[in-house]
Amino acid sequence: MPLFTAATLENIPYCALRVRMAWMPVTNALVPAGDLFSHISEKWAQGKTDLHMTRVPFRMVERASGSIKDTKVKVAGVDVDGVLRGKYMSKEKFLSAASSNGFGFCSVIFGWDIHDAVYSRELLVSNKQNGYRDIIATIDLSSYRRIPWEYNPLVMDPRGILRITTERAAARSLQCYAGVEYEYFNFKETPDSVSEKKFSGLQPLTPGMHGYSLLRTQMNKDYFRDLFDDSTRFEIGIEGHHTETGPGVFETALAYTSAMRMADNAILFKYLAKSVGMKHGVMPSFMAKPWGNLPGCSGHVHVSLRDGTGRNIFSVSDAEIKDGRADPANDNTKFMSQEGEWFLAGILEGIADVMPMLVPTINGYKRLVGGEAFWAPNAVTYGYDSRAASIRIISPPSVPPAATRLEVRIPGADMNPYYALSAIFLLGLRGIEKQLELNTPPISKLTEEDRRNGKVKMLPRSLEAATIQMMRPESFVDHFGGTREHEVKLWNEAVTNWEVERYLELA
Repeated sequence: MPLFTAATLENIPYCALRVRMAWMPVTNALVPAGDLFSHISEKWAQGKTDLHMTRVPFRMVERASGSIKDTKVKVAGVDVDGVLRGKYMSKEKFLSAASSNGFGFCSVIFGWDIHDAVYSRELLVSNKQNGYRDIIATIDLSSYRRIPWEYNPLVMDPRGILRITTERAAARSLQCYAGVEYEYFNFKETPDSVSEKKFSGLQPLTPGMHGYSLLRTQMNKDYFRDLFDDSTRFEIGIEGHHTETGPGVFETALAYTSAMRMADNAILFKYLAKSVGMKHGVMPSFMAKPWGNLPGCSGHVHVSLRDGTGRNIFSVSDAEIKDGRADPANDNTKFMSQEGEWFLAGILEGIADVMPMLVPTINGYKRLVGGEAFWAPNAVTYGYDSRAASIRIISPPSVPPAATRLEVRIPGADMNPYYALSAIFLLGLRGIEKQLELNTPPISKLTEEDRRNGKVKMLPRSLEAATIQMMRPESFVDHFGGTREHEVKLWNEAVTNWEVERYLELA
């Protein structure tokens, strides 16, 4: 059975640029790790080339090498679009890299888009001026797992930005915990059939709208069950797995765990679903809005913080369980701690400014356009146990105090989980640090008149608008924003079927 191991890459161009990033090696294994785009501008400005590298005990390298029958390792990193980029390495080459200073890997994975076209403008890490030079990938064997559906190794994305985020929380003696729920359409198609059909007229796995249907799971039950069972064997915990409303739609809730592990599991679950689907002649799609007249596919994110003892700091004290906190901002937060309320205020204050980190694609904003009519938020709102709000407060009396958390309902299934979790936790931690007051009413107190007169803050309605709002002269923002500007440029240049059908004859 394939082995999954994690590798941390400290991506450092051979000259003055330091970019730490996470990679995973796999001897029939896969593992994520790393610091991506960390301290880039600082090191660039200082012209420093120093790199502190932690030596890996060779016994860990041997452990990660797996069975004596293992001969190769799949090593990869994840680009800004959440696509695994990598290659096969011989076991000998991998062991050599893991027990030394790493290996060189072409930086172009940060210099081109999802279809291997270089970005429209020169970005910091990888560009024509520096010759798309190599960056150094160093192996981090802190985790590994077996791949149950193949014998080939695999590698995962560097979790650099999220690592910075969790370290910032750790500096306050806090631990970030999260869960992700994916909704995704499933089609009776293959890559070949989809291409032949030119991506139109695709056949859903099952017909009709059948959310939470036990009957529909009897159809294609081997595929449905393999998704659950292979996830368990691949060490991706599943809390719930069911049909969702829409033709051929499933929803899978990944088990709550540490934020880093959650992001790893989220990106690996997509890989698993697509791999298992190939065995059954099924193509799962995590596209946010495949159909214009149906609800889209969400990637809801649940978050909380724990202290050094493991206590959920969003929960109220034992003395407050019966009647709630004495001084909440309003009744919706009375069973959430003051720290939780500050965290919520931090998200609400900044979420519209970091939308590309939660909704990174052109199509993702189509999911939000319909708003509440399609179970997707398009405004900066919150509410106790409200699925109509952008931020759903989950707290007593509907759950035990230890389960108190926030559900951020803005991201679609096409999100990059590392960026989404980083944005949410960084905004929330900022709210705690600044003790931001929650000065807006919950969604239950808002009216249509409030929306019309601007009392309700709306989210950006397109990737272009969101990217313009996000841009600022910071190294990570400039690079990631540049990749989103490129995506917008390609969209603006594209001619769609809708345009041809509407204007070709009558214009």
